[in-house]
Amino acid sequence: MTQTIVPDSSKASTSRSLPARIVGVLFAPRATYADVAARPRALGVLTAVVLVAAAGVFLFMSTDVGKNAFLDQQVQQREAFGRPLTDAQYDRLEAMVPYAPYFGAVFQIVSLPLLGAVIAGIALAVFNAVLGGDGTFKQVFAVVAHSGVVLSVAQIFGLPLAYARQTLASATNLGVFAPFLDESSFAARMLGAIDLFIIWWIMSLAIGLGVLYRKRTGPIATTMMIVYVAIGIVIAAVKTAMSGA
Repeated sequence: MTQTIVPDSSKASTSRSLPARIVGVLFAPRATYADVAARPRALGVLTAVVLVAAAGVFLFMSTDVGKNAFLDQQVQQREAFGRPLTDAQYDRLEAMVPYAPYFGAVFQIVSLPLLGAVIAGIALAVFNAVLGGDGTFKQVFAVVAHSGVVLSVAQIFGLPLAYARQTLASATNLGVFAPFLDESSFAARMLGAIDLFIIWWIMSLAIGLGVLYRKRTGPIATTMMIVYVAIGIVIAAVKTAMSGA
């Protein structure tokens, strides 16, 4: 049976503050996740992650560059799946652009907690039901919420780049290392689906789950990376097939 870290009330005075945990996820993840697992608190860090995401999207989408980048992204996504917009559809999409900052911010506020809960539920099912662990949902959700700090860094880093490049296309995916590939090719789409910040997030989450369940980080991270790459391959294959490339 896999043992998990349980709270120790005798060490409550050593609990890390919210700022210390946020910084710790980036620079001392193992020790930070040990504190999170022993004293699971998700609300503070989840609020910080959501606020960064919502504010960042709102500010970016409020600029002319952001609005144009949003419109271009919607068109490119349709075309990537072989579904180019008609003139009427484009006009309707263009009419919605002024509301993009609000839609984007609300989407972050709603989706991030839900996505965190889903990931925590999957992790809990795998580690408890399959691997015999005894972690609680509160512990796993706290670990997942803290791993979101990495995604906040990705946004803080990525949105200024998006503004400078005038596009929402990721500047940190593996596709940037292969500019010689045809953008419509399967290889380019597969590399474009793999982002360096997501890899960092996977590593951070793997460390947190490893600390919580007292398991090695390597196998957890490897399994998660295989799933991530497999999803990227499927997305690339579907886009390539539907676009007729």
